[in-house]
Amino acid sequence: MKRLQTIEQFEEVIVSEKPVIVKFFTTWCPDCKRMDLFIGEIVEKYTQFDWYEINRDDVPDLAEKYEVMGIPSLLVFQNGEKKAHLHSAYAKTPEEVEGFLQSIKL
Repeated sequence: MKRLQTIEQFEEVIVSEKPVIVKFFTTWCPDCKRMDLFIGEIVEKYTQFDWYEINRDDVPDLAEKYEVMGIPSLLVFQNGEKKAHLHSAYAKTPEEVEGFLQSIKL
């Protein structure tokens, strides 16, 4: 998963025609650390997406704009449009994340 550092980098990647997933996380979040234990295998399996992550604390305005109320959150973008959002409450297990990915209609 590639790390984004700035709003400009974020805005560059979300306009892709290929679907993009951006994981919003923080360094102090226990659920983020738990997701890190299993997300690598999911990234390898779901290659139809380009995967990125951004620290929510570094871009609070961006998190607010896209309604990232909990972390970790997975947001799916295509052609600059937010297509789907997996809120933190439903991102605690590999099964929940994979179920979300399988339900995305692009």
